[in-house]
This record gives sequence, C-alpha cells and structure tokens, in this order.
Amino acid sequence: MSTSTWLITGVSSGLGRALAEEVLSRGSVVIGTVRNQDDRARFESLAPGRAVAVEVDVTDRTAVRALIQEAIDAQGGVDVVVNNAGYALTGAFEEVGDDEFTHQMDTNFYGAAWVMGASLAGLRKRGGGRIMNISSQSAVAGYAGLSIYSASKFALEGLSESVRAELAPFGIHLTIVEPGGFRTDWAGRSLIHTSAGLAEYAELNDRASRSYERIHGRQPGDPALAAKVLADLAEMDDPPQRLVLGAAAVKAITRALAARIEEIERWSHLSRAADGPGDA
Repeated sequence: MSTSTWLITGVSSGLGRALAEEVLSRGSVVIGTVRNQDDRARFESLAPGRAVAVEVDVTDRTAVRALIQEAIDAQGGVDVVVNNAGYALTGAFEEVGDDEFTHQMDTNFYGAAWVMGASLAGLRKRGGGRIMNISSQSAVAGYAGLSIYSASKFALEGLSESVRAELAPFGIHLTIVEPGGFRTDWAGRSLIHTSAGLAEYAELNDRASRSYERIHGRQPGDPALAAKVLADLAEMDDPPQRLVLGAAAVKAITRALAARIEEIERWSHLSRAADGPGDA
C-alpha cells in the first residue's frame, strides 16, 4: 500500500500535518481537510497533484459528506482514512457552556463519525482498506478539567470498537490510536479554555494552566516519528485494535487499566450478588 490514497482530517498542523508529509514522502496521494484558503495553498504546495486539500469544517455534516465524497471520487477511491481533526476543551464540567460542549463533541466525535460514514461504501467496494481514529490516553483515564474532551474520545472509542467488528468481514481494518503528549499545538493554541469560569474551580484551572504551559513544546512525543509509525501501521496485514502512542501513554494507560481491573476484582462480590439462582 506504499503508493496508496489517504484521507487525513486536520492536516494544517500537528500530527495530521506530520503524517501527511510522511505519506507524501512515500509517494502516496493525500486528501487532507483544512479550514481556510491559506492552509489549502500551503498544504497543496507540499506535493502539487498529490496533496489535495478539501476546505471543510468537519462539524458541518452536509458539507463533509458532499465534499469528502467528491474528493474521493476525483481520486478514484481511498485506501486509508485517518480521523485526526480535533482539539481539547479545558475546564470543569460545571463551567462548560452548552455551545462549547456541543462544538467539542461535534468536532472530536460526530465529525469523525461523519467522515467514516462518507468513506465506508467506497472502502467496501474496493474490497478493503484502513481506518485510523486518533483518540487519546484521556479516553482510558479521565482527568479533572478535561471532562468534555475525555467524553468525546470515550465516545469515539466506543463507536470505533463496534464499527471495527462490523467492518471485519469486508477486509477493512480499524485501529484506535491513543497518543500521549506530543510536541504539537495540542497544549498551545489548539487548547481552548471554557469562557465561563467559576470561582469554585479557580484552583483546578490555575493548576491545569500552569501544567499546560510547562509541558507545551517539551512533550516527549515526536510527531515525525509518530507519523512513521502510523504510516507503517497501514502496511500491516493484521493491525491492532488499539495502538498506544508514546512511552508516557503506555505507562499511564497501563496504570489506569490495572486500577480498573483491581477495582472490578475488589467489588466482584457485589457484582455477583446481582445474579439470580442458577445464572451463569
């Protein structure tokens, strides 16, 4: 699949841009979503004729379906779909406004769902393909101050796990990618703080802000190296259901899952008490 056609959302910066550049360097075609004309021009200049920008807001369901389908048809189909577009909304759940909540879910969850939906018929007709949905370690362990972001990623993982099982008979492999901290704009300009703060959460928000400022640009993850891993993943005959990306994420997710298993076992006497006589 080294000379394949990829659809990657959010190629203007960060991991999406790094992955697009890696895939283009391998001779493939990349259909990438961008938000404005300037980003479109910059992206298409990377590899004229092979870097194809689609100017679309992934929260616009109608536009996503129409423009993505048009771009896929123009390239004769797509082999790999990567749902990367997204951002993090910070702030305690009680502080988050309805519009902020909706936009976070529309971008990180519904947008990914709509892009997948626009791609599946074509992948089935081609007899297979790959989907990578970029999630987060926050989809395994929820963190204070990232409740809505975590919710969007938890939802994406639930959808992805079920869709993966549905697509297996068609030779379409879906992998959930769970990155930790990478040197992107995630903790910088892409990080959105809720507009309405409550005094009761001032300490939480101050602590979180200091943490983001401290780690921004100093995260251990290298987007270019992550891009190589993901490009190689697309070549695997039997890719994993989940790929944890980065050593720090491996540590955090392993710890979170171990704690979950320990809690299940500790309270299993109550769990079993819900079964009636003779139940398995």
